[in-house]
Formats: sequence, C-alpha cells, structure tokens
Amino acid sequence: MSGRKTICGLGELLWDLLPAGERLGGAPANFTVMAARLGNRGVIASRLGTDALGEQARAQLMGFPVDLSYLQTDATRPTGTVGVEIVDGEPHYVIHAPAAWDFLEWTAEWRALAGEVDAVCFGTLAQRESASRETIRRFVGATREQCMRVFDVNLRSPFFSARTIAESLPLATVFKLNETEVPVVLEMLGAPLETAQARTEKDLLQAARWLLGRYPLHLVAVTMGGRGSLLVTRDAYDRHPGVTATVVDTVGAGDAFTAALVDGWLRGATLAEMNEAGNRWGGWVASQPGAMPELDDAALEMIAPHL
Repeated sequence: MSGRKTICGLGELLWDLLPAGERLGGAPANFTVMAARLGNRGVIASRLGTDALGEQARAQLMGFPVDLSYLQTDATRPTGTVGVEIVDGEPHYVIHAPAAWDFLEWTAEWRALAGEVDAVCFGTLAQRESASRETIRRFVGATREQCMRVFDVNLRSPFFSARTIAESLPLATVFKLNETEVPVVLEMLGAPLETAQARTEKDLLQAARWLLGRYPLHLVAVTMGGRGSLLVTRDAYDRHPGVTATVVDTVGAGDAFTAALVDGWLRGATLAEMNEAGNRWGGWVASQPGAMPELDDAALEMIAPHL
C-alpha cells in the first residue's frame, strides 16, 4: 500500500468570488491540491474556458504540485465562478451557469486516466448538466475494481436531486458528507424516519450503518465542523473530537479532510489515524482564507508530524 498514488479530483474547477477577492476553488480541485501536497500524484480532471479567468486559473495551478495535463479547454463557455458570502464563518454560494465544467468531455485520454487512478473523488454539483454527468459516471465506471471511489456529496442547492444521489452511491466505495447533509440525504433515499432524522452522534452512527447496509460502500465519513468527524466501516467506527482552530472561513476545509482521508486509506492507515490527519488538515485550511491557502514550511511542520 506504500508509494506515491495517483489521485484524481473529477468535476468543477472554478473561482470563488469571496468578499476579500477571487480565490481558486471547486471541491474536486481543492481535494486534488491537498492530495498532491500529501505526496501523491494529484490529477485535476476538469474544464476551463479560454477567457482571462481560465488563463489565470492555469497560471495559479502551476504553483501547486498537481498534474494539469488532463485539464480540458472550452472555447465557447466561460470558466466557472461562484459568489461566496461568509455568514458566521460559514460559506453561502451563488453558483453561476453555464460553466465550462458543465461540459466535461469523455475522451480517450480520460479513459486511459480512469484506468490508472488509485482514487477518484466526485460529487453532485458537476452532475447538474447531462454532458458532465455522463462523463463523470463513465469515468468512475472505467476505474479498476480496487480503485477508491469517493462520492463527496457536497450539496449545493438547487443543483442536486434524490436521483443523482441514488445513482451515484452504487458507483462509490466511500461516501463522505457533513452532519447537516445526513438527514437531507437519508430522507431523499427513503430511509426510515427514525434513521433519517440523525440529530445525535448515535443517530449519525445508525445512519452510516444504514447506508453501509444498502450500498456497496466500504466507508462512510461524516464531518462535523469544529466538533470533528465520524468514520464508519462495516465492522468498526472511530469518532474524532476535532482540533482547535481559529476559523477564518471553512471554504475547502472538508475537501482537505477528504484528501487526508484518502491518502491514509491508500497507505493502510487505521480509522483513528485517518480521522486525526483529516481533522488536522481540515482545521488548518479553516484557519486560512480560501480553499487553497499557501502552505509554508512552518505550517507543514505543524501538521505533518501528526500524519
């Protein structure tokens, strides 16, 4: 299980238009940058316009240790943008459409990439248009049996549906969502009322076990912001209380958690080790502005010894 792994973020790549200015983001891209910072080959599979924002995105990404060779270019649609307002430390989004990443194209190059990856992470937002939805599902379906297929649901209203979630879960081996998404998702999937409500930690554990019993998942990961996270497999679980962090904004924190989780899983880490790493990386991102903050040696030294 050792060695450098190929980890792919599949879906949206966009600019978060934060009150403090434009910052590059998109959950799959955020995830990939962090996966690469953990020493892996991080591949961004997305699509940019030929506009100034697209050029700016490529230029900025050149500063990260990520593989950009699978980034597609769209000559007719704009690079994606999202208006972000921070209220009480939490992001609220206005996602503009159409965007280049709504039209991900299934190509021979992407087919070959799908057959190489050790892990791929996808969500619901980039499935809002039929073109990208089909491409994402073909990509995930073309991965190897042992590939870690992470469905990070990442609900962004109104761009999700019960059908999208129900059709994505059978493709996944890992399901990641936050505690506020749990009751929404379970109600949409038709879980029993007492399971779908999921108000307490015991409820969240019961909900995770319901999902594991219904879908071919190996792991369910539930994040709880500053209160930590819950990892559940078919025969074990681990609850982490979270780490102390001075929150600037939480944009990208969950994606950093997912990247550390995937890295740990591929290295054969225990649930407790994955939880620890996920919370440390997520807490650090929450303490910085934007989803892809600069990572200097001091910050890396603070986080890395605990991985």
